[in-house]
Amino acid sequence: MKDANHTANAGKFADPRLTATGEDRATVALTHPQTLWFNTGTLCNIECLNCYIASSPSNDALVYITEAEVVDYLDQLDARQWPVTEIGFTGGEPFMNPEMIGMTRACLARGYEVLILTNAMRPMMRRKMREGLEALQAEYGSKLTLRISVDHWSADNHDAERGAGTFDKTIEGMRWLRDQGIRMAIAGRTMWDETDAQSRAGYAALFKAEGFDIDAYDPAACVLFPEMDETVEVPEITTACWGILDKNPDDVMCASSRMVVKRKGAETPAVLACTLLPYAPEFELGATLEEAERDVALNHPHCAKFCVLGGASCSG
Repeated sequence: MKDANHTANAGKFADPRLTATGEDRATVALTHPQTLWFNTGTLCNIECLNCYIASSPSNDALVYITEAEVVDYLDQLDARQWPVTEIGFTGGEPFMNPEMIGMTRACLARGYEVLILTNAMRPMMRRKMREGLEALQAEYGSKLTLRISVDHWSADNHDAERGAGTFDKTIEGMRWLRDQGIRMAIAGRTMWDETDAQSRAGYAALFKAEGFDIDAYDPAACVLFPEMDETVEVPEITTACWGILDKNPDDVMCASSRMVVKRKGAETPAVLACTLLPYAPEFELGATLEEAERDVALNHPHCAKFCVLGGASCSG
């Protein structure tokens, strides 16, 4: 939760209409909504060194969203006729939310594919959650995917980020998912001193050794995210940048997704433009999907480094 106007970007990202040099700031329209994300709450069973959302065992800035609230937004999807095919759940650790199985079932029952981002550790391995996942797998099969956070293919590097012993606990959870036939994907990081090819080769060796049915060379199945360091200077994106960079605004994440969160003390959830900026008030679009249909100004360092220049997306 760092200040977007850090010294490295002093004077930038202040005006949603204009850049620091007075040029028109680029905006992105919601042209093809494909994924609706729900943040299940910022509480997590561990505290990672570089968690972009500052999840921890004590951070409840975003509280548990409920099944009833999720169903309300599914009804809104129907009413607004958004062509969404995927519902994503992120946290915190989603399996700490006691209504996680019910929320997942509600989405699968409507015909959506569901993606859950998890560390596959103790919260997922509780008996109630395991029984729920077994039932969902039996009924919906490959419509459900769990994307497991494995920061690096080696235990040492992964544990350096997530704490001693976390790699082994995550692998234990993945072995259980493997044995149940539950579809898995991986989320890793590119902060290590190795090429993309080296990273994927390392993951491929891990998957082969464990019998995990995950293609390390498929960027949708093994997603490698860049670090989101707001202290690094990045350029602002102007309307002219689309042509200069040969980029299409339709390829930016906020053209195809929105995220629902429930803030501590709030009466109702809110819809955000971006999954990566849950604490930035300027990216809160309103309480309803209708309000969230407006254009988004690329007024944050993450917009430039992570989405436009990095080409990353939280969806598969």
